Amino acid sequence: MKKLVLIIILVIVSISLFLSLVLSKPVKKEVSVKKNFIEEAKCLPYYKNNNIKRYQDYQKLNSNLSVEDIVTRVNLNLDLPFYTNTKEAKLTNTFYTLVNKYNYLREDFVPNNLVELETPYAREGIYLVKSAKDKFYELVKKASEEGLTIRAISAYRGYTYQKRLYDKYVENDGVTKADTYSARPGFSDHQTGLVVDVDNTINSFEAFTNTKEYQWMLANSYKYGFILRYPEGKEAITGYQFESWHYRFVGVKLAKKIKASNLTFDEYFTRYLDFSYSS
Repeated sequence: MKKLVLIIILVIVSISLFLSLVLSKPVKKEVSVKKNFIEEAKCLPYYKNNNIKRYQDYQKLNSNLSVEDIVTRVNLNLDLPFYTNTKEAKLTNTFYTLVNKYNYLREDFVPNNLVELETPYAREGIYLVKSAKDKFYELVKKASEEGLTIRAISAYRGYTYQKRLYDKYVENDGVTKADTYSARPGFSDHQTGLVVDVDNTINSFEAFTNTKEYQWMLANSYKYGFILRYPEGKEAITGYQFESWHYRFVGVKLAKKIKASNLTFDEYFTRYLDFSYSS
């Protein structure tokens, strides 16, 4: 009898030890993975210590993303709903300012050095910051030499104008759909005075994707300081549908770097500009 009891006790102890070992392995692995993720994140120059909990939470939901992408997206507030946790845009009146669904311009903000574009470079009543206007003229002239026509159909928009435009879109399509193609007042890139929407004078700007001019802009606009602001396949980052006609002036030097990086302006800003210019 004693022998049987001893055997039973040994069996129970063995099972307990086995279960303890089996159940403890996933926990150790999870802790290790979490630790490695944070260690890698801390090596990035744009890592922000106050975002550590948000990095961890976002990584759990997006384990397919790289450490760089997770930190970048959280820094951009993409782990939060659009138009929440908003703040006033930095570096206004410079080529570096980032205006998106989390960074706004004041209602009374008007960029310095706005000048009107002349025909045939643009429709009547189109304004750009002078440095952007000068480079846009060069761009248009070069395209013309190659038998192509590029014209500005929209550029600077003030807060009040953008509000009227957005409200009209909401009335027609509702807030959810309007937010995919139009900025709320104060959150429009156009208010910087550094943005130009283009067409080729023949096709609607919405059909610009199918033109030779679009292919030329993709290959050459950066040489004049302009980047495609809302690229195809980057909608989750920019918050807007692909817009083949919408170009943002950032200066030639920066445009070349952004072009080479294959990043959106949002991504490039948080990785290389935001922390560099933080006060």
